[in-house]
Amino acid sequence: MGTAIMDESIKTQKLIEEQMTKQGIRKDLDVTELYLSNQGLTDVCDFGQYRMLNRIWLNGNKLRRINCLSINYRISELYLQDNELVSVAGLLQPLTSLQVLMLHNNQLTDLEETVNEMKAMQALHTLNLSQNPLAQEAEYRHYIIHHVPSLKLLDRQEILKSERDEAAKMYQQDRQSLLETIAFGHRCEGPAQRAKDQGVVSESRHSFSSSTVSDGEVANHFISPPRGTPEDAVAERAVQRSIMEYSHFDWTKKPRAEERRMNKNVEGSKTEIITVRFR
Repeated sequence: MGTAIMDESIKTQKLIEEQMTKQGIRKDLDVTELYLSNQGLTDVCDFGQYRMLNRIWLNGNKLRRINCLSINYRISELYLQDNELVSVAGLLQPLTSLQVLMLHNNQLTDLEETVNEMKAMQALHTLNLSQNPLAQEAEYRHYIIHHVPSLKLLDRQEILKSERDEAAKMYQQDRQSLLETIAFGHRCEGPAQRAKDQGVVSESRHSFSSSTVSDGEVANHFISPPRGTPEDAVAERAVQRSIMEYSHFDWTKKPRAEERRMNKNVEGSKTEIITVRFR
C-alpha cells in the first residue's frame, strides 16, 4: 500500500516537472497553475513547495481522499469533480482564498462535515456539489446557502434573494426572535411573551391592549409579533417607536441687544417656544 502511494506521488511529481519544462518554468515559486486532470491518479504528491499555486485541476481521476493542500492558502480555484472522494475533512479549511470549488460527481455523503470546511471562506462564490449522495438530503440547498453566505452560484444555478430569505427563516429562528425584541435601541421582553404575561389575546396582526394609549406608547403595547422577513420585522418595529418630543426657544424672534437699543417697543415681546415631535 505504501509503495503504491509512493509510486503515485512520483508519478504526480513527474507530470508537474513535464509541465514546468514545457512552459519554461524553472522555479517552484513560479508555478501558479497545475493541470493534472484525467491521469488516473489515486493519490497525489504534496503541493506545499508550490507556494504561489493559484489554480489546480485534479478532476477526472480516482482520488478518494486528498490532504496535500494544507499550506497552499493562495489557491482560488480548485477542480476536483469526477473523482471518488468520500470526504473532504481537513482539505478545505486552510484554503480561505477559494473562489471556485468544483466537487460534483463524487461520493460525498456527509453534508454537515462538507459545509463545515467552507464556513470560513468569505470569497467563495461558485460551488458545485451535485451528483453526490449528500445532494439528496432534505433542505440541502437552503442549508448550504445559509452556512456559506458568500455563494452566488450553487450547482450551476444562481442563488435568488427569495432562497436566502427562506434559508434565514429556517436556520435563523433565534435571530428572528431577537429582532422581535428590538425597541428603543435596547433589549426588552418580546411582544409575544409580554402579551402572554399580561393575559391579553390578540385578534389580528396589529392588535393592541384594551387600555387607551397615546401615539407615543404604541410600541410598548404592541401585542402580535411582526411577520415576514427579519428586515420587515425591523422596519415594522422602527415605525412603531415612541414619539419623542423636545422644545426650545425660537431665538430668531428674540431681538438682539442692538435692536433693543434702537427700538424700545421690542423689550416687551415674548420669546416663542418651538416644540418638535419625531419618532
